[in-house]
Amino acid sequence: MMNRHILHTLGCIFLFLFALSSCKHGEEEYHSITDKIEAKSKNYHGVTISSEPLIEGIKTIKITEGEHTFLIPERKSQIKQYACTECHSKPLQEMQSNDGAKKAHWDIKLAHADLNTMNCISCHDGDNMDNLKSLTGNTINFNRSYKLCSQCHTNQFEDWKGGAHGKKVAGWAPPRASMTCVNCHNPHQPAFESRWPSVFNTQKVKERE
Repeated sequence: MMNRHILHTLGCIFLFLFALSSCKHGEEEYHSITDKIEAKSKNYHGVTISSEPLIEGIKTIKITEGEHTFLIPERKSQIKQYACTECHSKPLQEMQSNDGAKKAHWDIKLAHADLNTMNCISCHDGDNMDNLKSLTGNTINFNRSYKLCSQCHTNQFEDWKGGAHGKKVAGWAPPRASMTCVNCHNPHQPAFESRWPSVFNTQKVKERE
């Protein structure tokens, strides 16, 4: 009985040592598909796979949301009329006018929600127009406008953090850089306009053959 117990113990030790030794992979041997992808991406035919060359020239900032850390395009430098305080030198309520000839932002149409539910100051800070504001009145930087969207669009926000919603700036190779909500959606009219589907031109294909 004792010998059987000893043999069983020795067998377990042997299997443990074998498992450890099997982790020392030779060339082209990998523990899992993710290990293989990681190893291959470090040096693919002498070229390191990275998104860095693809995002060169794009001004980005690093953010961390939950367990996800990635890059997003910097926003303020892309807004043509920023800083807002260049014109909004007073609080919004003091600048309002009934003079139709002096209507500001005439080209902006708000079609985000019912006007009884949402208007300009639902998102913009009327006291400091260089910032956005949350539903609870907290300041939100224009570079992190996604925090404003996440208050109502919680499911999309969770998917976006993980990379399932939205578009990559470059590709899936690290470093990860993702577009934000306003890079794809007009914040004042976020719904995509309907359009006719593209038609496959068979005649052109035949002409090229």
